[in-house]
Amino acid sequence: MARTAQVTRNTLETQIQVEVNLDGTGKTNFDTGLPFLEHMLDQVARHGMMDLTIKAVGDLHIDAHHTVEDIGITLGQAFSKAVGDKKGIQRYGHAYVPLDEALSRVVIDFSGRPGLEMHADFNRGMIGNFDVDLFFEFFQGFINHANTTLHIDCIRGRNAHHIAETIFKAWGRALRMALTADERMKDVIPSTKGSL
Repeated sequence: MARTAQVTRNTLETQIQVEVNLDGTGKTNFDTGLPFLEHMLDQVARHGMMDLTIKAVGDLHIDAHHTVEDIGITLGQAFSKAVGDKKGIQRYGHAYVPLDEALSRVVIDFSGRPGLEMHADFNRGMIGNFDVDLFFEFFQGFINHANTTLHIDCIRGRNAHHIAETIFKAWGRALRMALTADERMKDVIPSTKGSL
């Protein structure tokens, strides 16, 4: 069964369209007006082996906050829809990813409960014209609507670009692990409660 989803979210601030194929090959198609976020999401798709299409129109003339947060929300909704009842998935995923001096760890649980712990000290507030505070807003939007628990830790790093890239690459790898089918758990929801 195809694990795909299409979600559209329209508000007075943003219009977002997301398509996801959790069993893809890393193909992407982005048009968001946010090139650095697109660069990060490309890492997620490639390292997570999923296909992502994201189109976004937002009030970027104000700032990027609404657009980034709403992309996270809509992506979370698409993941929730594509994963379905979670039968047969690994459920948990984790990854460590280095890039030169930077090292990050991401751990995810498709638990049915939103929770975010993000610990990353960026040594500057902007990467190009992207405000690093918005990474938290993106992930908060995602976990609230994908209903996942997500722990993000930058263990070390000096270069802000490297820190961000290790986080998103590790997130992609952790997603890939958590969403991989476990043949021994086929048709079983990975929880003692019987539901997630």
